[in-house]
Amino acid sequence: MGSDRTIMLVLSYLGLLALIPFFMKKDDPEVQWHAKNGLALLLAEIVWCVIQVASAFIHIPGVGCITGLVGCIVWIGFVVISILCIVKAVNGQRFRIPVITDMAEKM
Repeated sequence: MGSDRTIMLVLSYLGLLALIPFFMKKDDPEVQWHAKNGLALLLAEIVWCVIQVASAFIHIPGVGCITGLVGCIVWIGFVVISILCIVKAVNGQRFRIPVITDMAEKM
């Protein structure tokens, strides 16, 4: 595997940087699959961020601590999934993220 391809696979799971392989490697179906998967993961992260911000406006005593803790755990989950996807991609494998990968394949 070429180093250019490896870089593109890694970029696929680094947020907005997934747009680079998405637009630059249109002729490589494997890189395209990972770029779409990474963009769908980014979309899920954005949706989660919007939910977190919206929940900040709900003033229920004690709920803020719980949502803050859950939010941290979910963000750690996103980081772990991104790292797992990068490792799998570099090793020539695909990691299917439930719901998110299905959404990516429809892109």
